[in-house]
Amino acid sequence: MRFMMMVKANKDSEAGVMPDEKLISAMMKYNEEMTKAGVLVDLSGLQPTSKGARIKFSGGKCTVIDGPFTGTDLIAGYWLIKVKSREEAIDWAKRAPAPFGEDKEGEIELRQDDRPRPRAGKGACRQEVIRRTLSTSHSNV
Repeated sequence: MRFMMMVKANKDSEAGVMPDEKLISAMMKYNEEMTKAGVLVDLSGLQPTSKGARIKFSGGKCTVIDGPFTGTDLIAGYWLIKVKSREEAIDWAKRAPAPFGEDKEGEIELRQDDRPRPRAGKGACRQEVIRRTLSTSHSNV
């Protein structure tokens, strides 16, 4: 099972304020633990929404809206992990350092990836499964 652990943004992250060295060190240690355990798939901090854009689809048209954005649904960063259960994902999220430091409020949202993964061997066979999966998903659009 794959889960995305999303760090909710706050005023500091939206202002582009970098974490202090103590928090960076704690995050690096945590990332290393996940890597050694074989659960870490990907991770990244994200730039503030002032450098982002949203693409809105409505009535057959799309509109580009430049940031910054407001609200409680903003994401400052994420980890993508592969674990055996929801409970294991929650355990990893609870072990994370407080996203903005121990003295500041922070939140990590945990969401499971709901797409089935193709199961295939190495090389050409795996590429064929991926190609077929992509062509099938695009033909249903």
